[in-house]
Amino acid sequence: METYEQQLQGSFETVLREANALYEGSGKLDQTYRRLIARLERLGIASELVGGFALILHGVRRFTEDIDMLIRPRDLAVLRDDLIGRGYVVVAGNSRSIRDAQTGVRIDFVLSGEFPGDGKPKEIAFPDPDEHVVDLQHIKVVDLKTLIELKLASGMTAAHRLQDLADVQRLIEVHRLSPAFGDELRPYVRAKFKELCELDARSG
Repeated sequence: METYEQQLQGSFETVLREANALYEGSGKLDQTYRRLIARLERLGIASELVGGFALILHGVRRFTEDIDMLIRPRDLAVLRDDLIGRGYVVVAGNSRSIRDAQTGVRIDFVLSGEFPGDGKPKEIAFPDPDEHVVDLQHIKVVDLKTLIELKLASGMTAAHRLQDLADVQRLIEVHRLSPAFGDELRPYVRAKFKELCELDARSG
């Protein structure tokens, strides 16, 4: 099976087509999400989107190749037992990732209670999938404030996650957020948010 990443590497036109489809609420990522969420709902498993797809739904036009789905730790084994071999395949070497056999799209499961970035304990952790959720385009997504906190905590503590800080800058631009918004964030990330606001103001 050709993976979605391999399909995208085939031609730049494929990337453009998929990007446009994603922004319009269609394409393989959207198809993959809709099929997955139907299975999760039948199993009674709570979930919500985080990561790049969530960023797009919050208005930032940035392409992503996979889906990050927040679930409870106890549900991971149940999901793998139900999905593997029934429209989904394993991703070698990663117990938290599966791949949609039809679209080739990778799905990464993020577990509530774990910590973003370096994975070390900190004030900010991934929430329960029934909390801090909003409905965007009929999709359950982590809300803006929580998404910003998670991305800031990730980018602040992991050198390979600097894109998360750039994502927050884009959210600041798109939503025209001011430093006052930072007062609503938890103290752990408040200073970094205001710093990014100042950079945005200077670049504008």
